[in-house]
Formats: sequence, C-alpha cells, structure tokens
Amino acid sequence: MYERIPDFGGYVVKADSEGQPGPFTYGRDHADGANLLAEALAPHGGVVHWRAFVYNHHQDWRDRSTDRARAAYDHFTPLDGRFRANVVVQVKFGPVDFQTREPVSPVLAAMPATRLALELQVTQEYTGQQRHVCHLGSWWGEVLRFAPWGPGGRTIADVAIGEAGAGGGLVAVANTGDDPFWTGHPLAQANLYTFGRLAWDPRLDPTAVLDEWMMLTFPPSATAEPELVRRTLHEIMDDSWRTYERYTAPLGVGFMVHPGDHYGPDVDGYEYSRWGTYHFADRDGVGVDRSRASGTGFAGQYPPYWAQVYESPRTCPDELLLFFHHVPYSHVLHSGSTVIQHIYDTHFAGVEEVEAMRRRWRTLNGMIDPAVYERVAERLDEQVRCAIEWRDQINTYFFRKSGVPDARGRRIY
Repeated sequence: MYERIPDFGGYVVKADSEGQPGPFTYGRDHADGANLLAEALAPHGGVVHWRAFVYNHHQDWRDRSTDRARAAYDHFTPLDGRFRANVVVQVKFGPVDFQTREPVSPVLAAMPATRLALELQVTQEYTGQQRHVCHLGSWWGEVLRFAPWGPGGRTIADVAIGEAGAGGGLVAVANTGDDPFWTGHPLAQANLYTFGRLAWDPRLDPTAVLDEWMMLTFPPSATAEPELVRRTLHEIMDDSWRTYERYTAPLGVGFMVHPGDHYGPDVDGYEYSRWGTYHFADRDGVGVDRSRASGTGFAGQYPPYWAQVYESPRTCPDELLLFFHHVPYSHVLHSGSTVIQHIYDTHFAGVEEVEAMRRRWRTLNGMIDPAVYERVAERLDEQVRCAIEWRDQINTYFFRKSGVPDARGRRIY
C-alpha cells in the first residue's frame, strides 16, 4: 500500500458490530485487533481508527436488564492503556446511535490512557436526512462544551484535543453525494462546513461558524439584499435542531423512526425488535430506567458528578429524562409541565415553527439564485408535511396510551 500511496493515512475499522466479524471471532479483544493493524502501520506512520460502535444486536425486548447504551463502555474501558500509540478509538458522541438527543457518551471520560476521537454524524440519518433543515452546530457545541467531571472541569473538546494536541480529534460520517448541491439540501451544506471548522478547532463558537458559512455561501455580491438574506437564514437555521427535536421523539427517547430507512415516524418501529428497546411506553408511563438503583446501571458509567445528576428523575435534565428514567405521564418536569402535556405542546409547536421557516424562506424569492431557492422551497414543503405526520402520530400514540387529553383542547386523532 505504501509503495503505491506513500502518504496513506491508515484504516478506519468497524469490527464485531451489527453482525460483522472481528476480534471476538478469534477469541481476542479489541485491543488485540487494533494493535495487530497498528503494528503493521507504525513503520510507515499510519494510524488505525478503531470504532467503539460495538453492541449486541440480537436483544430480547422483554429483558429490561439488557441495554445497548452500556455496550461501548463495557467493551472498551477495561482495555484502557493497552492500545498502541498509533491507535485512535473512535467514540460516537452519544452512547446509542446519533439520535437527536442523547447524553454524551461516558466512554469519552473513562479512557485517559487512550487516544480518543469524537465521532459526529454530518449526514442527517436520524435528523431529517437533508430533507429537513436541521443545523447541527448548536448540538455539537453542547457536546464539545460538556464537562464530564463536573462544571468547570475539562470538556469533551479537551479530550478530543488531548495533551499537547495528541488526542484523536473529531471525525464524522459525512453527507456528500453526486447531487448538484452536494448534500441534497443546500442548507445542509452548513453542517459539513461547521464540522470541518470544528475539526480544526473544537472550541470555536458554532453560531459564529454558521455566520461564516452564510457569508461565504451567500456573499453580498451575489444577493439582492444581503443583510435581509443573512438575517432570514439565521431565523430559519439557528434553532432548527431544537425545532426538529420538538416534533420528533420527545425527552431523549430516540428511535421512533421507520426501521430500515430511518425517515419518518414509527413509534413502535424498533420497540419490539432485536436492535434494542427505546421507550417502553405503556398505559402507566414511558422511558427507560437506566438508574443504578432500579435499572440497567448505565447512569453509573459516568464520573460521580453526572452519575448523581442522572440517577434521579428529580435532578435529571428534562431533555434527557426519558433516556434515563421510566416515569408516569403525570410526572412534572422542571419546566412545570407534565410529561404528557410537554409531548403535546412541543409537537404542536414544532409544526408551527417549520411552517414559519417556510414563510420566512418565501420572503427570499428573487433575492438569491433561483435553483437554490427552488430546491430549499421544495424541501421545506416536505419538512412541513413530515412534521405534521410526526405530530399527529406521536400525539395520537401517547393520547391513546395515557388516556390524558390535551389541556389546550387541540385536535388529536
């Protein structure tokens, strides 16, 4: 390989994951597998990026002790210190799979003697697939600023950078293709640009990076009213990730998508499958108990500060409540709303926000390149349609499960 490509960087490896073979096939562990390749690459300066995305995908949905979220920590943290210097263990930002909202993976705080890379997902597999406006910079910013050892301590950005710059950095699953707009949705290009800038400097402000992208993509010389265009784009994009969260899976449960293509709502699509169980909704409540006291124990994989915060519904942040706890629909959030009313309110609000995005975009007709305008307009029509579908399916599902009507009397089917 190096005779043909002298500056060949190395390999990215996915092993023992989702039915693929790997070191486990040969009675070995992941340090053995990564080091085997790393030893061969070392004389040439090559690097092995070894993905930590390893879990049992033949789970029994009836067994509530099984928890896919635990898997990477359970498999990899016992190996800390055994990986060669030219191995980077590549860890997804959350413990499951690029969901719209997850806690930061505890693995990123549990392997101090290993080079770790933070893995993001630029392609919007679970966040609208470039058919929805969903700027992910603000989400990535939250992840990078997260301090696993407690407020004021080292952050995930510090872990990625490492001591003297020797960390594993940032990596991403990208979203470019042969579409004239590269990413299908012209505004989704901002996610690719933002990742690139954060990869060079994880401490950058993602909002400032978005502003850079706007100025480069819609320069004053190419638009009829540059300040109006820029202001409108900020109104559409700045909060678009949270808008997407509002009309899709609530409070951190994730995975309420069609199996296979992962687009559009299917509340129980994965719930009784081998891939894992994500919400355990019944007539009494919803959520996964990941506490140490009564659940899978996942909360205990964090350093003490966050382990304590996540352990109790009283202290767990609202946006992650159902990721960590199974609670009644009447449970009152820190916001003052009940869980069931929060579900109704956010799903109605999410649709209204997408409809407002579309109205704002229409004000730019004639001010920017017609091909760009038409493609975004077409995608926003689809986003409105899909957001309504999400709203009606999620609200109807939980109304029928809980039997609790919307306090505001809005139409739920």
